[in-house]
Amino acid sequence: MSAWRFFRSERRHGTAGHASTAGLSARWSLHVQKPAGNRPAFGIGHQSVAGHMTAPLLTLAGLHCSRGGVPVLEDVSLTLHPGEAAVVKGPNGSGKTTLLRTIAGLQPATRGGMVRDGDSIAYVPHANGVKGTLSVAENLAFWAGLHGAGGVDAALDAFALGALRNRRVQTLSAGQKRRLALARLLVTGRPFWLLDEPTDSLDEASVRLFADLARAHLASGGVALIASHADLGLDAQVLDVASHRPTGADARFGDEAFL
Repeated sequence: MSAWRFFRSERRHGTAGHASTAGLSARWSLHVQKPAGNRPAFGIGHQSVAGHMTAPLLTLAGLHCSRGGVPVLEDVSLTLHPGEAAVVKGPNGSGKTTLLRTIAGLQPATRGGMVRDGDSIAYVPHANGVKGTLSVAENLAFWAGLHGAGGVDAALDAFALGALRNRRVQTLSAGQKRRLALARLLVTGRPFWLLDEPTDSLDEASVRLFADLARAHLASGGVALIASHADLGLDAQVLDVASHRPTGADARFGDEAFL
């Protein structure tokens, strides 16, 4: 079955439209509980990168994206196997967010093929998506309960949030809120990290902390597609979306709030 036909079939059966702002359990330090249902926890159903290469978690083949009817990107191709990462580069407003939203299933592609399992994706967009009236631990417990993976204490420790576990999120700094948003990656058992500027508002120590966790995620067989201007020091492919801008793009192309 072709990538494009699979993409259309996937959308018809409802998997392509599913995305989550949650992510991977704390495999970097321990093996957490198996999620509810029949889907195996990450690390059980996927081979380690130390073993044989498994099927790719993402395949893009000549993908075209638009936003509000305006062509944004064309002919984007990329393949990510377990253990691989790619960094999406490009100036502000060049379409990085549009590409990630399309992969997450939040908007349709206009042309081309895309194969990925929406239930494998942990999407962290620009917005943190945290509940201000809940505590730090309560926010993580909600996501862990939703996906049945556990690992709240490990996630708090991983992002140096342990001392803030009982603080209401509305009292946190911007950097602390961003660390909480990223900590969701460690509580839901999903192998595909899809991240839009994950280091926004983070100080240097927190950027290093996140980069270390990303490397551990890849070493355990995960995948990461990261739109970022920061140098995270990852062994990753580089996808420069500026080279995929459509010819004769609309005048609104380049409006970073729009794209």
